[in-house]
Amino acid sequence: MEDVAARAGVSRALVSLVMRGSPKVSAQRREAVLKAADELGYSPHVMARSLASRTSTVLGVMVSDLRNAFFADVVEGLDAAAQAAGFDLILNTGGRVPSRESAALRSLLSFRPAGLILLSPVVPASAIEAAARQCPVVLVSRTSRASGVDTVNDDGQTGSALAVGHLVGLGHRRIAHLDGGGAAGAAARRRGFRQAMRAHGLEPVVVPSEHTDTAGAKAVLELLSAYDRGELPTALVAGNDFNAVGAISALEEHGLRVPDDVSVVGYDNTSLASLRHISLTTVDQPRTELGRLALDALLERVRGERVAPVRHLLHPSLVVRSTTAPAQLRGKARS
Repeated sequence: MEDVAARAGVSRALVSLVMRGSPKVSAQRREAVLKAADELGYSPHVMARSLASRTSTVLGVMVSDLRNAFFADVVEGLDAAAQAAGFDLILNTGGRVPSRESAALRSLLSFRPAGLILLSPVVPASAIEAAARQCPVVLVSRTSRASGVDTVNDDGQTGSALAVGHLVGLGHRRIAHLDGGGAAGAAARRRGFRQAMRAHGLEPVVVPSEHTDTAGAKAVLELLSAYDRGELPTALVAGNDFNAVGAISALEEHGLRVPDDVSVVGYDNTSLASLRHISLTTVDQPRTELGRLALDALLERVRGERVAPVRHLLHPSLVVRSTTAPAQLRGKARS
Protein backbone atom coordinates (compact mmCIF):
# COMPACT_ATOMS: atom_id res chain seq x y z
CA MET A 1 0.00 0.00 0.00
CA GLU A 2 2.92 2.33 0.70
CA ASP A 3 4.31 1.65 -2.79
CA VAL A 4 0.91 2.40 -4.34
CA ALA A 5 0.64 5.61 -2.30
CA ALA A 6 4.09 6.75 -3.44
CA ARG A 7 3.35 5.97 -7.10
CA ALA A 8 -0.01 7.80 -6.97
CA GLY A 9 1.31 10.72 -4.90
CA VAL A 10 -1.25 10.23 -2.12
CA SER A 11 -1.25 9.05 1.48
CA ARG A 12 -1.38 5.40 2.55
CA ALA A 13 -4.66 6.14 4.33
CA LEU A 14 -6.22 7.32 1.08
CA VAL A 15 -5.11 4.12 -0.66
CA SER A 16 -6.83 2.19 2.12
CA LEU A 17 -10.04 4.16 1.57
CA VAL A 18 -9.97 3.41 -2.17
CA MET A 19 -9.40 -0.31 -1.61
CA ARG A 20 -12.35 -0.41 0.79
CA GLY A 21 -14.57 1.27 -1.79
CA SER A 22 -15.13 4.37 0.34
CA PRO A 23 -17.30 7.06 -1.31
CA LYS A 24 -15.25 9.77 0.43
CA VAL A 25 -12.54 9.70 -2.26
CA SER A 26 -12.76 11.93 -5.33
CA ALA A 27 -12.99 10.30 -8.75
CA GLN A 28 -9.64 11.79 -9.79
CA ARG A 29 -7.74 10.42 -6.81
CA ARG A 30 -9.52 7.07 -7.01
CA GLU A 31 -8.45 6.72 -10.63
CA ALA A 32 -4.85 7.61 -9.76
CA VAL A 33 -4.72 5.04 -6.97
CA LEU A 34 -6.27 2.27 -9.08
CA LYS A 35 -3.89 3.04 -11.95
CA ALA A 36 -0.89 2.87 -9.62
CA ALA A 37 -2.17 -0.39 -8.10
CA ASP A 38 -2.58 -1.87 -11.57
CA GLU A 39 0.91 -0.82 -12.64
CA LEU A 40 2.41 -2.39 -9.53
CA GLY A 41 0.26 -5.52 -9.68
CA TYR A 42 -1.16 -4.79 -6.25
CA SER A 43 -4.36 -6.22 -4.80
CA PRO A 44 -5.42 -5.97 -1.13
CA HIS A 45 -4.75 -8.99 1.10
CA VAL A 46 -8.18 -9.73 2.53
CA MET A 47 -6.94 -11.70 5.54
CA ALA A 48 -4.27 -9.14 6.43
CA ARG A 49 -6.79 -6.35 6.15
CA SER A 50 -9.18 -8.22 8.45
CA LEU A 51 -6.45 -8.80 11.04
CA ALA A 52 -5.38 -5.16 10.94
CA SER A 53 -8.91 -3.83 11.35
CA ARG A 54 -10.02 -6.67 13.66
CA THR A 55 -13.17 -6.96 11.58
CA SER A 56 -13.43 -9.77 9.05
CA THR A 57 -15.17 -9.42 5.70
CA VAL A 58 -14.77 -13.15 5.01
CA LEU A 59 -17.68 -15.62 5.28
CA GLY A 60 -17.01 -19.36 5.23
CA VAL A 61 -19.32 -21.72 3.32
CA MET A 62 -19.10 -25.50 3.57
CA VAL A 63 -20.87 -27.35 0.75
CA SER A 64 -21.98 -30.92 1.35
CA ASP A 65 -21.66 -32.27 -2.20
CA LEU A 66 -19.98 -30.42 -5.07
CA ARG A 67 -21.62 -32.69 -7.66
CA ASN A 68 -25.16 -31.79 -6.63
CA ALA A 69 -26.56 -28.83 -8.59
CA PHE A 70 -28.80 -27.94 -5.63
CA PHE A 71 -25.84 -26.52 -3.76
CA ALA A 72 -24.70 -24.46 -6.73
CA ASP A 73 -28.11 -22.76 -6.80
CA VAL A 74 -28.00 -22.04 -3.06
CA VAL A 75 -24.45 -20.65 -3.31
CA GLU A 76 -25.58 -18.41 -6.16
CA GLY A 77 -28.11 -16.81 -3.82
CA LEU A 78 -25.46 -16.54 -1.10
CA ASP A 79 -22.89 -14.96 -3.38
CA ALA A 80 -25.23 -12.29 -4.72
CA ALA A 81 -26.27 -11.27 -1.21
CA ALA A 82 -22.68 -11.36 0.09
CA GLN A 83 -21.36 -9.15 -2.70
CA ALA A 84 -24.12 -6.63 -2.10
CA ALA A 85 -23.14 -6.52 1.59
CA GLY A 86 -19.39 -6.19 0.89
CA PHE A 87 -18.34 -9.68 2.03
CA ASP A 88 -16.16 -12.34 0.38
CA LEU A 89 -17.00 -16.05 0.41
CA ILE A 90 -14.57 -18.91 1.03
CA LEU A 91 -15.96 -22.30 -0.01
CA ASN A 92 -14.88 -25.84 0.76
CA THR A 93 -16.43 -29.30 1.10
CA GLY A 94 -16.20 -32.47 3.13
CA GLY A 95 -17.91 -34.70 0.57
CA ARG A 96 -20.64 -35.96 2.95
CA VAL A 97 -18.02 -37.70 5.10
CA PRO A 98 -18.25 -36.62 8.78
CA SER A 99 -14.49 -36.76 9.43
CA ARG A 100 -13.71 -34.80 6.26
CA GLU A 101 -16.41 -32.26 7.04
CA SER A 102 -14.97 -31.78 10.52
CA ALA A 103 -11.59 -31.05 8.93
CA ALA A 104 -13.22 -28.68 6.44
CA LEU A 105 -14.95 -26.88 9.28
CA ARG A 106 -11.66 -26.43 11.14
CA SER A 107 -10.07 -25.13 7.95
CA LEU A 108 -12.76 -22.47 7.52
CA LEU A 109 -12.41 -21.40 11.15
CA SER A 110 -8.65 -20.94 10.65
CA PHE A 111 -9.47 -18.01 8.33
CA ARG A 112 -11.15 -16.25 11.28
CA PRO A 113 -14.35 -15.65 9.31
CA ALA A 114 -17.05 -13.23 10.37
CA GLY A 115 -19.43 -16.19 10.21
CA LEU A 116 -20.12 -19.61 8.70
CA ILE A 117 -22.88 -21.06 6.54
CA LEU A 118 -23.02 -24.85 6.42
CA LEU A 119 -25.02 -26.43 3.59
CA SER A 120 -26.53 -29.80 4.60
CA PRO A 121 -23.64 -30.74 6.91
CA VAL A 122 -23.34 -34.27 8.33
CA VAL A 123 -20.87 -33.36 11.09
CA PRO A 124 -22.01 -34.06 14.68
CA ALA A 125 -24.14 -31.39 16.36
CA SER A 126 -21.37 -30.93 18.94
CA ALA A 127 -18.95 -29.77 16.21
CA ILE A 128 -21.48 -27.24 14.94
CA GLU A 129 -22.13 -25.90 18.44
CA ALA A 130 -18.38 -25.62 19.08
CA ALA A 131 -17.98 -23.60 15.87
CA ALA A 132 -20.86 -21.34 16.93
CA ARG A 133 -18.90 -20.41 20.04
CA GLN A 134 -16.22 -18.92 17.77
CA CYS A 135 -18.43 -17.12 15.22
CA PRO A 136 -22.08 -17.00 14.08
CA VAL A 137 -23.27 -20.14 12.27
CA VAL A 138 -26.23 -20.68 9.95
CA LEU A 139 -27.34 -24.14 8.83
CA VAL A 140 -29.11 -24.68 5.52
CA SER A 141 -31.13 -27.88 5.08
CA ARG A 142 -30.42 -29.09 8.60
CA THR A 143 -32.14 -28.40 11.90
CA SER A 144 -30.57 -27.43 15.21
CA ARG A 145 -31.83 -26.58 18.68
CA ALA A 146 -28.67 -24.72 19.69
CA SER A 147 -29.35 -21.11 20.70
CA GLY A 148 -26.25 -19.87 18.87
CA VAL A 149 -27.19 -21.43 15.53
CA ASP A 150 -29.70 -20.14 12.98
CA THR A 151 -31.40 -22.47 10.48
CA VAL A 152 -32.96 -22.13 7.03
CA ASN A 153 -34.89 -25.16 5.82
CA ASP A 154 -37.33 -26.38 3.26
CA ASP A 155 -40.45 -28.05 4.71
CA GLY A 156 -39.52 -31.59 3.73
CA GLN A 157 -42.62 -33.17 5.25
CA THR A 158 -44.86 -31.01 3.10
CA GLY A 159 -42.69 -31.66 0.04
CA SER A 160 -43.03 -35.43 0.38
CA ALA A 161 -46.77 -35.08 0.94
CA LEU A 162 -47.03 -33.12 -2.31
CA ALA A 163 -45.21 -35.91 -4.17
CA VAL A 164 -47.42 -38.64 -2.67
CA GLY A 165 -50.60 -36.65 -3.30
CA HIS A 166 -49.65 -36.18 -6.94
CA LEU A 167 -49.00 -39.89 -7.46
CA VAL A 168 -52.13 -41.00 -5.62
CA GLY A 169 -54.10 -38.58 -7.79
CA LEU A 170 -52.69 -40.41 -10.82
CA GLY A 171 -54.03 -43.71 -9.47
CA HIS A 172 -50.84 -45.12 -7.94
CA ARG A 173 -51.21 -47.26 -4.85
CA ARG A 174 -47.89 -49.08 -4.62
CA ILE A 175 -45.45 -46.24 -3.99
CA ALA A 176 -41.91 -46.57 -2.59
CA HIS A 177 -39.63 -43.91 -1.13
CA LEU A 178 -35.90 -44.05 -1.84
CA ASP A 179 -34.64 -42.82 1.50
CA GLY A 180 -31.81 -40.35 1.98
CA GLY A 181 -30.37 -42.17 4.98
CA GLY A 182 -28.47 -39.86 7.30
CA ALA A 183 -28.34 -36.96 4.85
CA ALA A 184 -29.57 -33.59 6.05
CA GLY A 185 -33.28 -33.19 5.34
CA ALA A 186 -33.80 -36.91 4.74
CA ALA A 187 -35.61 -37.56 8.02
CA ALA A 188 -38.27 -34.91 7.32
CA ARG A 189 -38.86 -36.23 3.80
CA ARG A 190 -39.10 -39.81 5.08
CA ARG A 191 -41.51 -38.78 7.81
CA GLY A 192 -43.64 -36.80 5.37
CA PHE A 193 -43.80 -39.77 2.98
CA ARG A 194 -44.96 -42.19 5.65
CA GLN A 195 -47.56 -39.80 7.03
CA ALA A 196 -48.95 -39.00 3.59
CA MET A 197 -49.18 -42.65 2.57
CA ARG A 198 -51.03 -43.59 5.74
CA ALA A 199 -53.33 -40.59 5.35
CA HIS A 200 -54.34 -42.06 1.98
CA GLY A 201 -54.83 -45.51 3.51
CA LEU A 202 -51.72 -46.91 1.85
CA GLU A 203 -48.79 -48.89 3.20
CA PRO A 204 -45.52 -46.92 2.98
CA VAL A 205 -42.53 -48.73 1.51
CA VAL A 206 -39.17 -47.16 2.38
CA VAL A 207 -36.05 -48.41 0.61
CA PRO A 208 -32.65 -47.57 2.18
CA SER A 209 -30.65 -45.26 -0.08
CA GLU A 210 -28.63 -42.03 -0.09
CA HIS A 211 -28.78 -38.71 -1.91
CA THR A 212 -26.60 -39.87 -4.81
CA ASP A 213 -27.23 -41.29 -8.29
CA THR A 214 -25.30 -44.46 -7.46
CA ALA A 215 -27.48 -45.08 -4.41
CA GLY A 216 -30.63 -44.47 -6.45
CA ALA A 217 -29.61 -47.14 -8.95
CA LYS A 218 -28.73 -49.57 -6.15
CA ALA A 219 -32.13 -49.03 -4.48
CA VAL A 220 -33.89 -49.95 -7.73
CA LEU A 221 -31.86 -53.15 -7.98
CA GLU A 222 -32.97 -54.05 -4.45
CA LEU A 223 -36.60 -53.49 -5.42
CA LEU A 224 -36.21 -55.64 -8.52
CA SER A 225 -34.78 -58.48 -6.46
CA ALA A 226 -37.49 -58.18 -3.78
CA TYR A 227 -40.58 -58.06 -6.01
CA ASP A 228 -41.95 -59.90 -9.01
CA ARG A 229 -42.35 -57.55 -11.98
CA GLY A 230 -46.12 -57.53 -11.58
CA GLU A 231 -45.86 -56.53 -7.93
CA LEU A 232 -43.25 -53.80 -8.23
CA PRO A 233 -44.14 -50.36 -6.88
CA THR A 234 -45.79 -48.37 -9.64
CA ALA A 235 -44.11 -45.16 -8.51
CA LEU A 236 -40.99 -43.97 -6.69
CA VAL A 237 -40.47 -40.86 -4.59
CA ALA A 238 -36.71 -40.29 -4.64
CA GLY A 239 -34.74 -38.59 -1.88
CA ASN A 240 -33.49 -35.90 -4.28
CA ASP A 241 -33.07 -35.26 -8.02
CA PHE A 242 -29.63 -36.86 -8.11
CA ASN A 243 -31.05 -40.01 -6.53
CA ALA A 244 -34.00 -39.96 -8.97
CA VAL A 245 -31.74 -39.81 -12.03
CA GLY A 246 -29.81 -42.86 -10.82
CA ALA A 247 -33.10 -44.70 -10.23
CA ILE A 248 -34.39 -43.86 -13.72
CA SER A 249 -31.18 -45.08 -15.29
CA ALA A 250 -31.39 -48.43 -13.47
CA LEU A 251 -35.08 -48.87 -14.32
CA GLU A 252 -34.44 -48.30 -18.02
CA GLU A 253 -31.39 -50.58 -18.02
CA HIS A 254 -33.68 -53.38 -16.79
CA GLY A 255 -36.33 -52.85 -19.42
CA LEU A 256 -38.78 -50.70 -17.46
CA ARG A 257 -40.09 -47.51 -19.03
CA VAL A 258 -40.47 -44.22 -17.17
CA PRO A 259 -43.25 -43.19 -16.72
CA ASP A 260 -45.19 -45.95 -18.55
CA ASP A 261 -44.03 -48.71 -16.20
CA VAL A 262 -42.81 -46.74 -13.19
CA SER A 263 -43.40 -43.07 -12.37
CA VAL A 264 -40.58 -41.21 -10.61
CA VAL A 265 -40.64 -37.99 -8.56
CA GLY A 266 -37.45 -36.24 -7.48
CA TYR A 267 -36.77 -33.54 -4.91
CA ASP A 268 -35.01 -30.13 -5.23
CA ASN A 269 -35.91 -29.09 -8.81
CA THR A 270 -32.28 -28.61 -9.77
CA SER A 271 -31.15 -27.64 -13.27
CA LEU A 272 -30.66 -31.36 -13.86
CA ALA A 273 -34.40 -31.97 -13.51
CA SER A 274 -35.34 -29.50 -16.22
CA LEU A 275 -33.03 -30.95 -18.89
CA ARG A 276 -35.20 -32.00 -21.81
CA HIS A 277 -34.07 -35.63 -21.95
CA ILE A 278 -34.71 -36.02 -18.19
CA SER A 279 -37.76 -33.75 -17.66
CA LEU A 280 -38.14 -34.89 -14.06
CA THR A 281 -41.27 -34.30 -12.01
CA THR A 282 -39.87 -32.98 -8.75
CA VAL A 283 -40.50 -31.01 -5.58
CA ASP A 284 -39.15 -27.48 -5.89
CA GLN A 285 -37.13 -25.92 -3.11
CA PRO A 286 -36.67 -22.13 -3.42
CA ARG A 287 -32.92 -22.59 -3.60
CA THR A 288 -31.67 -19.04 -4.17
CA GLU A 289 -34.11 -17.87 -1.49
CA LEU A 290 -32.58 -20.38 0.93
CA GLY A 291 -29.18 -18.82 0.23
CA ARG A 292 -30.39 -15.26 0.55
CA LEU A 293 -32.17 -15.89 3.86
CA ALA A 294 -29.11 -17.71 5.23
CA LEU A 295 -26.87 -14.76 4.36
CA ASP A 296 -29.34 -12.27 5.85
CA ALA A 297 -29.57 -14.27 9.08
CA LEU A 298 -25.78 -14.48 9.33
CA LEU A 299 -25.25 -10.77 8.77
CA GLU A 300 -27.80 -9.93 11.47
CA ARG A 301 -25.63 -11.87 13.91
CA VAL A 302 -22.37 -10.42 12.56
CA ARG A 303 -23.67 -6.88 12.93
CA GLY A 304 -25.02 -7.51 16.41
CA GLU A 305 -28.59 -6.83 15.35
CA ARG A 306 -29.99 -10.01 16.88
CA VAL A 307 -29.12 -12.58 19.55
CA ALA A 308 -32.12 -14.94 19.55
CA PRO A 309 -31.98 -17.73 16.94
CA VAL A 310 -34.18 -17.68 13.84
CA ARG A 311 -35.73 -20.77 12.27
CA HIS A 312 -36.80 -20.13 8.68
CA LEU A 313 -39.02 -22.82 7.13
CA LEU A 314 -39.81 -22.35 3.44
CA HIS A 315 -42.72 -24.01 1.67
CA PRO A 316 -41.96 -26.21 -1.36
CA SER A 317 -44.07 -26.69 -4.47
CA LEU A 318 -44.48 -29.46 -7.03
CA VAL A 319 -43.23 -29.15 -10.61
CA VAL A 320 -44.87 -31.72 -12.87
CA ARG A 321 -42.89 -32.83 -15.92
CA SER A 322 -42.60 -36.06 -17.92
CA THR A 323 -41.56 -38.76 -15.42
CA THR A 324 -45.01 -39.26 -13.90
CA ALA A 325 -48.17 -40.58 -15.56
CA PRO A 326 -51.45 -42.29 -14.62
CA ALA A 327 -50.94 -45.77 -13.21
CA GLN A 328 -53.24 -47.36 -15.78
CA LEU A 329 -50.65 -46.64 -18.49
CA ARG A 330 -48.38 -49.25 -16.96
CA GLY A 331 -47.87 -52.45 -18.82
CA LYS A 332 -47.31 -55.64 -16.84
CA ALA A 333 -47.48 -53.98 -13.44
CA ARG A 334 -50.84 -52.27 -13.85
CA SER A 335 -52.08 -50.81 -10.56
